[in-house]
Amino acid sequence: MKRSALLLACILALTSGTSLQHVQAVQPVNVASLFSQLTSGANLANPSVVLIDESTGQITFEKNPYSLRKPASIMKLYTAAAALTHLDPKQRFDTSLWVGVKSKSLVIQGSFDPWVSLLEPQATKMKRASLPRIESKALSVLKETNGKKTRTVTIYYAELYAKEVSHIKSYLARRGVRATMKQVSKEEARQKSHYMVTSFESPELQTMIAFALTWSDNVLAERIARLAARAAGYPRNDDGVSLVFADVLTDLGIPQGNQIIKDASGLSKENRVSAMQVAQLLLQLKKNSQFAPLIGGLPIGGVSGTLRHRFVETAPQAIGLVKAKSGSLNGTVNLAGYVEAGDREYVFVIIADRLRTSYRAEKLARTTVDRILGKIAAPLIPLQPTQSDTSEIVTTS
Repeated sequence: MKRSALLLACILALTSGTSLQHVQAVQPVNVASLFSQLTSGANLANPSVVLIDESTGQITFEKNPYSLRKPASIMKLYTAAAALTHLDPKQRFDTSLWVGVKSKSLVIQGSFDPWVSLLEPQATKMKRASLPRIESKALSVLKETNGKKTRTVTIYYAELYAKEVSHIKSYLARRGVRATMKQVSKEEARQKSHYMVTSFESPELQTMIAFALTWSDNVLAERIARLAARAAGYPRNDDGVSLVFADVLTDLGIPQGNQIIKDASGLSKENRVSAMQVAQLLLQLKKNSQFAPLIGGLPIGGVSGTLRHRFVETAPQAIGLVKAKSGSLNGTVNLAGYVEAGDREYVFVIIADRLRTSYRAEKLARTTVDRILGKIAAPLIPLQPTQSDTSEIVTTS
């Protein structure tokens, strides 16, 4: 990957009219000087920034490194790490619909499958299990086995999410069928089942983890994190998620740092982590092959996932050289991951969560982040920053 990404950067530089005089890594002291200049403008509104040489573990640059900031979807890094620590990466989940032993009864045998989608269009597009499809099958088989005028049904279910249960009840109610939903154990569900109507099996957990990172799927991340919490012996709720995240940090030798964890997806504006903690997490994840699905699931700048459109116009020399998780909330633009720079790789975290809440301010922040990373990723970056190096970064007062 490193060689191919470097080759792509070189080709882009040639096609853009830039002459390749030297392909060499920038010395850390010069990168620090460059970062200091480019992160001090108003575009990022006093961000929290950490840059670490991945091969040596030495901090190359830091700015507000221990300030507690809003991580947004960077939080999904914690989710993936917890899942790969406490769950089998090859685990699959299944959901099946059965005609019940009792008259006018159906049984849904679940497994807290995180892959089931509440939206049929999304399920079809992403080739995921569809709850509306299960609901449609349930209605059809109910009419077939009990008559078209059937208006009531008892549905026994095991290991479904609360939103799935309410969705099923609402779906049937809109079609004139009153459903009594009764939660049972998996064993009880099997005993109450007569014959199977349909079933779905998820891909391997590691595939779902990669998907959640690549496309920043909030629901999938929340579900996976709760499965990890339960596997670790904690409640399958936000408190359990916070506890399992803390355990992961401890296991990796990363200081807690008074982080505040309110969810697993990063949607909560109450979440708080430090850039240094995220950087140390990224550094440790890269050292352990156990976390390979996490690294492989990170979007690649200008190539895949949520970063497929990034860097294309803002810093084309960085296309293929940045692998990272983005994070966005109102007034927040974050990016954390790895950037290749010739003969070395850097771990970087940029959290800009004090921006004005406007499209222009957030777009400008993204452009600035892209161009800063482009200065590292580009093989032609001068050893000493010059006026021309910083002139491309548009600043505002």
